[in-house]
Amino acid sequence: MNFAAQLFYSRYLSERLERLYSPRPALKDSEENDPFWQREELRLGPREPGCSFKSGPVSNGTAGRRPTLIEPERLKDFGEEELLNGDVKFHESKVVGGPVIMLMDPPKTRRVSEFRIIPRPPVQYLRFEDISAAAFRILSVIQKTPCTYSRLSKLYGMEIYLKKEQLHYTGSVKERGVLYLLSSLPQEQQRKGVIVATDCNFSMAVAHHAVELKIPVFVIMPSCCSSPRLRTYRDYGAMVISYGSTGPDSQKHARHLAEDNGYLYLEEEESAAYLAGLGTVGMEIYEQVPKLDAVVVPAAGQYGLLAGTAAAIKHLNSQILVIGVEPEGFPLLLQSLKTDSPIKDMHSNPNRKLYGDLMERSLGANTFQLAKKLVDKVISVSEEDSLVAMLRFQEFERSTVDTEGAMGLAAILAGQLPELRGKKVAVVVSSANMELELVRQCVDRALVLDDRVSKFSVLLGEWPGDMAKLLDILSREDVRLLDVCHRKHSDKSDLFKAKVECVVETRDKTQSAQLRKMLNERYPSICWLDR
Repeated sequence: MNFAAQLFYSRYLSERLERLYSPRPALKDSEENDPFWQREELRLGPREPGCSFKSGPVSNGTAGRRPTLIEPERLKDFGEEELLNGDVKFHESKVVGGPVIMLMDPPKTRRVSEFRIIPRPPVQYLRFEDISAAAFRILSVIQKTPCTYSRLSKLYGMEIYLKKEQLHYTGSVKERGVLYLLSSLPQEQQRKGVIVATDCNFSMAVAHHAVELKIPVFVIMPSCCSSPRLRTYRDYGAMVISYGSTGPDSQKHARHLAEDNGYLYLEEEESAAYLAGLGTVGMEIYEQVPKLDAVVVPAAGQYGLLAGTAAAIKHLNSQILVIGVEPEGFPLLLQSLKTDSPIKDMHSNPNRKLYGDLMERSLGANTFQLAKKLVDKVISVSEEDSLVAMLRFQEFERSTVDTEGAMGLAAILAGQLPELRGKKVAVVVSSANMELELVRQCVDRALVLDDRVSKFSVLLGEWPGDMAKLLDILSREDVRLLDVCHRKHSDKSDLFKAKVECVVETRDKTQSAQLRKMLNERYPSICWLDR
């Protein structure tokens, strides 16, 4: 660098330092006070010698032109810029306001009659929440009955699981509904007491659980009630009163006592609490048997067991079939479904000893609607099939049930449910309350119906050894002789013959068929008596 350049560069640096550390001069009125302009010491380009501070700068060799005083970095905050020879190119920007909000016109005033009234959905008579509440309430008192695999499964070609509700203290599933019903009563009514006047499983459950809950309970029974049943009510702790000769007499007297003393007269009906308690059976079955295909339920508890179980099962899994079974001599639900309305009175004459609990009941409107909506199939079974089912329970399950509890199995052994072959089926065994003498008669009758007991008559000569030969044949066939009757024949053409009647028991139908074939060949005069 030559001497002139060094002098010029030193003067330039001295002027820059002077402007940098000297106070900024005041602006005149003619000068604008723009905050975006740089300070004077940041102007670009050198000043010519002798040029004062206020005479105007020289930038890029052009005199009288105002230099660029805007910092380019700050312009990035305000818009796009282009630096051309130290100048700034400005772009216009328009401020666009927000969208204009148009107010809607106010709604026109309409009359009340112009509004469409949307009806509310009807309240369900029996909800799953009610069944869950009942299960929680009775959990500490009612035992959880087993639902076990049955040995009868191989015999009928399906997986059968028996829900053994007959194991309750009173031998009936109705304990579930009765306990929740009594627990739901107001405390004032519990202090006054309850009264029943029918000899059935429902009354036995009321007598037991009312005493357990410290509720006064009175049982009014007619004089025709058996002594063992009266003793059972007294053993439960109830006050038993014998009044009248028939059931209606005792019921009328019970209502009179309830009205005078403030007792609550209880009879088996379709109350929501009672149905919810019975519905807990369905919850337990669903929990105990995984991957269930169908549930067979007898029409017990005024069809409350069927309706309550169906409500629980269908809520948990709508794919599970619910099948109801009722006696052939009293098909109340089947006839009601055909007429699409519950039948109050039905003219039929079934065996009252076997179906006493079902005969004096009626089908309520709410129970009918639940069964119509939730039950997939309803069938009826004959008395003979129910008796044979009782026999199967004793032989394979080592348990005694009544005809009401055996109806579910009766539907299977009668062959009325072929669609369940190869599937997993739960059968509810509802009760086992039957007097000992009646049980014996039912078993004897069932053995005859199952071709296990046979009766025949044959004419034998009075020669010595004829009777012994017959007994020897029975002995070789391993047949049990139950009864034998030997009497002289009255016909004059057979003066030297005697009529022998025998009652024998075989192991099964196969042995019975073999015995019949052999005796028919040996004694052409044999006569097999009708069942």
